[in-house]
Order: sequence, then C-alpha cells, then structure tokens
Amino acid sequence: MARGSCFLFLGPELGEKQDAVAGIRQGLMRGRAGGKPGSPVEESGSPEESGSPEESSFYAGEDSVSEILSLLRNGSLFADSRLFLIKNAELLKKDDDIELLAAYLKAPQDDTALILLSEATSLSKKLEQCFPGPAKRIFWELFEDRKIDWLAGLFRREGYTITAEGIETVLALVENNTDALRRECSRLMPFLDKGRPVEGKDVEKWLAHTREESAFTLFSQIARGDLPKSLEILHSLLAARESSASIMAALAWCFRRLRDYLAVTGSGLRGSSLDFELKKIGLGSSLVRSDYVQAARRYTEADTALSLLAEFEVLLRSTGSAAELILWDLLLCKLADGNGERTRRTSSGVVSGSLV
Repeated sequence: MARGSCFLFLGPELGEKQDAVAGIRQGLMRGRAGGKPGSPVEESGSPEESGSPEESSFYAGEDSVSEILSLLRNGSLFADSRLFLIKNAELLKKDDDIELLAAYLKAPQDDTALILLSEATSLSKKLEQCFPGPAKRIFWELFEDRKIDWLAGLFRREGYTITAEGIETVLALVENNTDALRRECSRLMPFLDKGRPVEGKDVEKWLAHTREESAFTLFSQIARGDLPKSLEILHSLLAARESSASIMAALAWCFRRLRDYLAVTGSGLRGSSLDFELKKIGLGSSLVRSDYVQAARRYTEADTALSLLAEFEVLLRSTGSAAELILWDLLLCKLADGNGERTRRTSSGVVSGSLV
C-alpha cells in the first residue's frame, strides 16, 4: 500500500501546471503514490499499470472542506488509487477550514494524492508550510523568448513551420499560458497548409473564427462598449469555472497594453515609424489592433480602468464566491462607461454596502 501524497501548485501558467497534474496521475496508474506525506511521488511496488485512479475535483468556496475531507478519509471500493483536486485554493480563508485541512495534510490517506490548485502565487501561510520542498511549486507565466520557442516547437511537432510574424500574431490573439495556446492552435492547425510557412495573415484569418470565448474576447466587447455581450461572455466564463483571478489578470494586461497604445498613438508618430512602435508593443496585427482602436475612442486614458480593476480584485478576494457575480456585473457596468462619470466614481459604495 502506497503512502498518501499532497501537493500545492500555484501560479498563472496553466499548461505546465496541468502537465504536472498529469504526471502525478500517471504515477498513480503505475503504483507510485509512495513517499512522505507532501513529498513528490516515488517509485514503489510493481511497475505494472494499476489502472486509472479514481479522480474527484472540488472548488474551494463552493464545496465544504469537511465534506471533502470525509471523502478523502474513506477509501475507494473500486480503484487502487485516488486523485483529489481542490481548485481555486486561494479561497481557503476560514480558520476552521484551514485547521481541518492542515490536519489532513500532516497524515494523508494511503493510496491517495491531494493537489491544491490556484492561479494565485501564495495562500495562507499555515497551509503553505504543510507542503515542504518540491511538494510546493509556483508555475510562473513563461518569459517571451520561452513562449516563442514553445510555440515554434508545437507547430514543428505537428509538421508545420511558422514565421516570426505568425508566432507574434498567435501570442497577440491568445491568452499567454501554454494551455490556452495549445488549445487554440489545435483548432487552428486543420485550416493550415503544411506545404508553406504559416504567416500572420493565416493566423488572423482562421484563429478569430475558431477560438472560444475568453477574457480577451471579453475585452473586445468592453472596448466596443457592448455591455450585453460583455455580460454574456463573462457569465459563460464563470459558468465554465474560469477563475475570477485569471479573468481579472487578463483584463488588466489588456488595459496596460491600451495604456501603451494611447502613449504611442499620442506621440505624434506617423506612417512606418508608428507601425514600428505599435509592433514593439505587440500590436503589429491589424486584427488585434482593432480592439485598441475601438477602446481608444472610449478611453482617453487607461489608468482609471486599471485602478477600478485593482479595487474590484481586492473586493472579489475578500468576499469570496457569494457576491462574485454581482461584483463582476457591477464592474462591467462601470467599465462600459469608458471615461464617463460612473467609471470615475470608485466602488466605495460597494465597500459600504451599496451597489450603486
């Protein structure tokens, strides 16, 4: 019987995080759930495949910690091993929940791996100290050069070559984590020709038609002032269990790029000099640039929106899931005003209990 294992995976890089989870899953299939509680999986027992582990996913803030632990403590009648995932772990804030979970982490159930997942980079210190050494990993967003190499390798493995402009266009259109890049490129590739290099215009032509709703398509509608469509996309993302933290981070990234766009277009540059500077901030693609052209008509500066996002991020973290949808709807209503009067008003009304 293999000893239980516990892991804490933090950070915004979803693709590498999912690969790490898959590695633990494969380890359980090969009977490698051994090692000290909270340590990486180690070889033990037979090398033969023992079948897929029984897998369960839970969401902090929605699922009761006591109920999760009750399931963890009870063995499985149908599988040799089990994998439990607790997502949105940054919402584990109640002292009672933390005490219960910390007690389990010190003595996890045999043949069971528990993984806490969060796009945040830190949790309660009392929880974090239960994950010594390599049991805790932070998956940071890839640096630009690593993203470029990663994308080029992805296309190469599938039999395609892609130009530097093509890579730049993919990075401009897709969320900057390897999970989203892999998913969107897999939808794009069937439309491409392996007989010639993939160029930026090919990516523009097909990716806009194949990609799913994301925080980036949400920004597109915010930029156009389409509040009903913005709310529709937001509700779809939340219903699909997209975390508020990842949506907020992507919107902040877009508004920071809007700030760069406003600075460049307000500098007096024209023609090729302007195009060069826009390319430097990742807006060489006319398709991607169109969002910022639209946004610039509604926002004379981006700092007000960035301040609003930061303020609502604090509110979302402090209130948890109970008021999540209300706060998001209110935030989008304020952003819909561009630099109008309601946007300049802060969310102090929310803090004091009013939503107006």
